[in-house]
Amino acid sequence: MTTSLTSIAHNVAHRALTYLHDHRDADVFPDDIPIEPEDSDTVYKPIAEIGMAAALVLREGVGGTAQLHAARELIDFTWHRLRQGDLLYERQVRNCLLTDPIEVYCHFIHGGHHHERFERLAVHNAAVRSAPEVYPNRRLAVANAYRTCGIPTDDDWGSLLRATWLGATPPPWAIDWDTAYSVTHTVFHVTDWGGRPHDLPPDIADYLGNWLPVWTDVWSEVGDWDLVAELLVVDACLPEPRFDLDVWTRIASVQHSDGLMPRDGAPVDDDRVQRFWDHHHSTTVAAIAGTLAVSRLLGNGR
Repeated sequence: MTTSLTSIAHNVAHRALTYLHDHRDADVFPDDIPIEPEDSDTVYKPIAEIGMAAALVLREGVGGTAQLHAARELIDFTWHRLRQGDLLYERQVRNCLLTDPIEVYCHFIHGGHHHERFERLAVHNAAVRSAPEVYPNRRLAVANAYRTCGIPTDDDWGSLLRATWLGATPPPWAIDWDTAYSVTHTVFHVTDWGGRPHDLPPDIADYLGNWLPVWTDVWSEVGDWDLVAELLVVDACLPEPRFDLDVWTRIASVQHSDGLMPRDGAPVDDDRVQRFWDHHHSTTVAAIAGTLAVSRLLGNGR
């Protein structure tokens, strides 16, 4: 079963990454991303997320030659679209309360990209504790970004984790769609996207081991493939992943031949650009889920 699951996860990741790689053109992404876009979800956030996916592929190093080459070109492409870090620096200079610049920047380090002025500014912001009041799982995101960048902080990881919904291990049926996404991101940041699985306390790891399969079944039943893919990333971040072959088989079956992972069961638009914008996030998450699953299956868990 392990060989079959590894093959399925690898193929999902490879196809998803290929799809993202095939859409790195001006028809999809404009050359000039505004420093302060009216809606950051339109271009800025997708660029950041695709760069992060490429960075994790490079970090894990378990893809084949073609996959690693595509990841290298994707992270260079997204870094170029961020104007080699100048866009992140300008966003942070204009508003010291923004947390997204450091959260985006930290992943590009895996691709060997650095911006000296931004790093000096980030060190200053960490020292003066300029981060704003945010949701508990968002606070973990900022803490992990500084940790990934090697910038020291006085964060109490135990307290930060226990302040989240997941940290309280509430009744597992007391969950909705928004809370489920908060759970996934709590795990991502505590474990540094699967790089530190044993940073999850045993009681929380056991809680997730018991209830993650239930939540995955629920959202698989309604065809919310974006959230299912996020939950598969969570599984790969656990100290002892479950690796449900049935779920992975189902995910692979709904992925399109060109690598697109539909976000849900709704019809997919035929227009090349529109279908990308409708489904880029679920496809990006699929690339991450497959990469981390293969890495853990091959014993690369850190």
